Parts: sequence; structure tokens; C-alpha cells
Amino acid sequence: MADSLHHALEKMYENQIALAAAIEELALWIEVRGEDAATAGSVRDALDTLERNAEPLSRWIAALHSGGPGHTGQ
Repeated sequence: MADSLHHALEKMYENQIALAAAIEELALWIEVRGEDAATAGSVRDALDTLERNAEPLSRWIAALHSGGPGHTGQ
């Protein structure tokens, strides 16, 4: 069960990274075209949320993989 949860969380994290990359490309495309600055700002806000949550997710996944906080590895 823990392996399944770990695998699912890793895939969710990979999806988050992929979404962040796609959103970054959209923001750049909007900005280069000189299109709606408000839309570009909204896209950047969504990207900021993904990036802000990426670090804690990766830490939690690593903790789960190692057996959790305080795990001695034995």
C-alpha cells in the first residue's frame, strides 16, 4: 500500500512539474505576443502556486520513500 501511495505521489509531482513547464510556455507566449497583460499575470499566478507547492511535495515524497520523518533506515 505504501509503495502504491509513494508511486502515486511521485506521478502527481511529475505532473505538477509538467504543468508548470506548460504554464511557463503559455505565459512567455502571451508576453512575447504583447497580448493581454492581465491574462499573462493570471498565468504567472498559477505558475507561482505550482512552484510554491513543488518543494514541500518533493520533501514529503522523499520522507515517505525513506520511511517517514525520524525513520532510522533499519
